Amino acid sequence: MNFFKTFKFDTWVKPYIKQYKGLLITALILGLFTSFCAAALMFTSGYTIDKAATHPVNILLIYVPILLTRAFGIGRPVFKYVERLKSHNWVLRVTSDLRTRLYKTLESDASFFNEHHKAGDIMGLLSEDISHLQNLYLRTVFPTVISYLLTIIGSIALGIFNPSFGFFVFLLLFIEVFLVPLLSVTIESARRAYQKEVKSDLYVQLTDNILGVDDWVISGRKADFKNLTTENIHNLDQSKNKSKAFRRNRDFGLQIIFAAIAICFLIFTNLTMTHNQAQANFVAAVVLAIFPLSDTIIPVSQGFEEWPVYKDSINRLNTIKPIPNTLPKQVELKPNNFKSISINNITFEYDSDSPILIKNFSQQIQKGEKLALLGPSGIGKTTILQLILGDLSPQQGQIQINDLDISQVQEKRDQLFSVLNQKPFLFNTTLMNNVRLGNETKSNIEVKKAIERVGLKDLVESLPDKYNTVVGENGSRFSGGEQERIALARILLQDAPVVLLDEPTVGLDPITENDLLETFFDVLHNKTIIWVTHHLQGISHVDHVVFMNSEKIEMEGSPKELYKSNQHFQELYRMDQGL
Repeated sequence: MNFFKTFKFDTWVKPYIKQYKGLLITALILGLFTSFCAAALMFTSGYTIDKAATHPVNILLIYVPILLTRAFGIGRPVFKYVERLKSHNWVLRVTSDLRTRLYKTLESDASFFNEHHKAGDIMGLLSEDISHLQNLYLRTVFPTVISYLLTIIGSIALGIFNPSFGFFVFLLLFIEVFLVPLLSVTIESARRAYQKEVKSDLYVQLTDNILGVDDWVISGRKADFKNLTTENIHNLDQSKNKSKAFRRNRDFGLQIIFAAIAICFLIFTNLTMTHNQAQANFVAAVVLAIFPLSDTIIPVSQGFEEWPVYKDSINRLNTIKPIPNTLPKQVELKPNNFKSISINNITFEYDSDSPILIKNFSQQIQKGEKLALLGPSGIGKTTILQLILGDLSPQQGQIQINDLDISQVQEKRDQLFSVLNQKPFLFNTTLMNNVRLGNETKSNIEVKKAIERVGLKDLVESLPDKYNTVVGENGSRFSGGEQERIALARILLQDAPVVLLDEPTVGLDPITENDLLETFFDVLHNKTIIWVTHHLQGISHVDHVVFMNSEKIEMEGSPKELYKSNQHFQELYRMDQGL
């Protein structure tokens, strides 16, 4: 019931079964032929041996069985290879479509998913869940369908020969392919849920321990640090050992049932096929033919056992729905035609429980102006940048670029806005490739020029691989300040008229921060800049300062004016400078 309930409203698995049904049916038929050849190989081998043992007068009497043995011996690996080829081709086509669909679904509104899903959830969707669906077909669906077909076909074939014996064998096979797998999924479902819960707790504990290791050491509680996860690890190991023991016992039981089938065949054939020598030659052949079928039937239980993992992935994928496109008719605004950004009495909050509330916020930002947004953490400075980009929409008010609503320029907003945040992501490829992400049409000379403008030329040319230096995972080859300069070089290549800086110097030492700010405002002197910052370092580079608190704009004006006339600004400035 749970199986059919999972697929009742499914839109991620069923459509692709129908789309590629021809290839799917071919793979299943080839799987049947593989099992048939395996059984036929043993049958003809047994018959040939029996027939040869009766001293035939003419070798031609066993020539045909010899040829069939060779044919089935060749046919089994050939059909198996082609079946694997077709089944994996089918699965890879389906998963390729699934990954493309998932990417488009996530890409259609990345900010929505970032708001409603944790990063780990998205990574799980992209990697684990699609892989689980791939394994669902290869390890559960294909083996199960083929084993069911073999059970039905074999039982019918025996039933035609002897109805009572055919029904008896069907019951034994029914235990193998249905009852035991059902028992497996029932027992292991609860056990795997428990293991998942223990793992989750273990991950939380390990994360807390690693991040707080210094405090454990300083407090002299090294033993407690080592023993904190011991209980969870012990419980997890115990549960896994129970799963292993259950699988061993289950597979042994399945082998016993299969041995019982073989004994039944042996008894049946001796009772019904020993009336003369010609019939007796088939006794060993018939019994031997059933043994290869165990390789097809016994793995069904393992596939069923993994169903809870696949079910979770299917359910999670089916919660992902594409975001409807509610954008108005799009207008192309040329970067050279940019004139101003108008923020008109916007009000925004994420929900009633959110501490962030932006109320009646307004600003007029002209082309080439440098604006700094200051204030305590958590009052919505970064949210304002997201509103300006169009990632979020205000509940009240409007944001315009020139005379257009910001929602009207979303399709090509990358031509209008560049963003540099606290931790720019650098890919594990060459420096040239990382910088060229800003504009892939730029030449090598232009990329190197951008790197030079941000002050990295001497450093880069001192490296063994120079501009082809691999930056490492997430830019680990370079320091924090150097990573920001690489990201700035991207922005120079992108050449958008508006640059949004979201605390790009946070976490850097004062000297590096000051040098970096000098570089930012030097190379971006002809750009419109909206800079979110938490202190006044480098504030002299901007034209206008807006200091926000949790309720309203507390003060605004040029840095010089505020320093002359606003006592609070003077105090903040002196504190920031250590005066």
